[in-house]
Amino acid sequence: MILPALTEATSPFFRPIKYSLFPPLGLATLAGYLDPDDEVTLTDEHVQRVDTSDEPDLVVIQVYITSARRSYELADLYRARGAYVCLGGLHVTSLPNEASAHADTVFLGPGEDTWPRFLADFRAGRPAPRYESTERTLAALPPIRRDLIARERYLVPNSIVVSRGCPHVCDFCYKEAFFEGGKSFYTQTVDAALAEIDRLPGRHLYFLDDHLFGNARFASALFDGMRGMGRLWQAAGTVQAVLRPGLLEKAVESGLRSLFVGFETINAANLTEQRKWQNIDRDYDAVVRRLHDNGVMVNGSFVFGMDEDDPGVFDRTVEWAVGQGIETATFHILTPYPGTRLYDRMAKAGRLLHSDWSGYDTRTVVFKPAKMTPRQLEDGYQRAYRDFYRWGSILRGAATKPTLRAKARHAAYAGGWKKFEPAWDLVIRAKRAGRALPILEAVLSGFGARPARTADSIGEERCVPAPSRSRLGRARRWASPGGSPGGSPGERSRGASRSGGRRPVPADQGAHPRGDG
Repeated sequence: MILPALTEATSPFFRPIKYSLFPPLGLATLAGYLDPDDEVTLTDEHVQRVDTSDEPDLVVIQVYITSARRSYELADLYRARGAYVCLGGLHVTSLPNEASAHADTVFLGPGEDTWPRFLADFRAGRPAPRYESTERTLAALPPIRRDLIARERYLVPNSIVVSRGCPHVCDFCYKEAFFEGGKSFYTQTVDAALAEIDRLPGRHLYFLDDHLFGNARFASALFDGMRGMGRLWQAAGTVQAVLRPGLLEKAVESGLRSLFVGFETINAANLTEQRKWQNIDRDYDAVVRRLHDNGVMVNGSFVFGMDEDDPGVFDRTVEWAVGQGIETATFHILTPYPGTRLYDRMAKAGRLLHSDWSGYDTRTVVFKPAKMTPRQLEDGYQRAYRDFYRWGSILRGAATKPTLRAKARHAAYAGGWKKFEPAWDLVIRAKRAGRALPILEAVLSGFGARPARTADSIGEERCVPAPSRSRLGRARRWASPGGSPGGSPGERSRGASRSGGRRPVPADQGAHPRGDG
């Protein structure tokens, strides 16, 4: 089983820590379906070399869009040696005919129902060339083969996914293509999720779900079950979920210390264009304030290049994020992934610049923007990262915190994440990323205490109309179909993932609905 490295993660000069965050949970999950006497190895090319001198009977490769070229290269090599090669994942589901040219079998959609069928067919000597997922359930999910994961090579070895998909339909998200033909959002049972959590050592957890809060009843019961476990955990949610009364408080009581939030854009007109209904008419200031008042660190996700964005969007976004005291920010260039409504719309309008998938990394412009040039979009994206993570900006953000300790935590986390990347590079190359986990736990443990609020701040909040729209302006109010709670943050980062989810990842493990970046 192989997870090829994303294109931008293979530089011989520099290795960002985000590519050593999470182990390949999807492949480890599929490995749980194998028989006890099956010999299996799991290789994540982000943290180890692929040993191509071996002679396996079966090779399974998970494909993301920017790893497609490397995935096909490995697939062709093993097929030439007589191995049976399977390809699956987000990119394969979106472009199965392209992937089929490099595989004996391709998998479309989630693998919980198709993978066991394939294994039975393969053992019987009659595997099919294509398996498409239609039955969506996590009821019979076996324990994840975490014994195949080199825990010491990841900063966050205790990643976990307790749901699949998302209840929403944002235009730029991979989800609709990946889950076509069946349910696009479903969860484990609460008992099964708690049992998986209980098997994980240590304190820290990272939920890679595209939207952990997507089913409020499930999330509430999960948080109730986690209370008293002594866990510190991070996850992804949406502005709508944060504003839901009571749910955030339960999450904090069970150990939530950091939340990845899909703000996506501070321009309300963009939300309608991208069908991001769950963000429309929401007060972003109130979202950040509510998280900080509950002692939760914020990782804000923002996408640049939507049709209503002009060259001033970068400075406006950074200024808002810094002024709100957001601890970390993840920026992306809008990327029309194959299989999404955004891609279809761009292709029909003749706005796609090329189909070299290695450039579809949320860091490179692959389409014609509406109100700026491709160069302006790329330069603005890079400037946003640079400006947000300047020491001056970090200290300005820290200054919004009410206590000296809180200010120090903000500066330590934001600075440690982005200002010491050369040090992270050395740790990764030494295969010791896991040694930094106690530091992460120590920083996160400082969150969760609700800061004291002054009488002035309370009085000031009472004077703000609910909901306030001072930042976003007015936009027509929309409700998601069926009144589904929550929404997708739109990124994994590998991580990410998935998105991502995603990060994804989710999400595209990294990427995710969230993109490979």
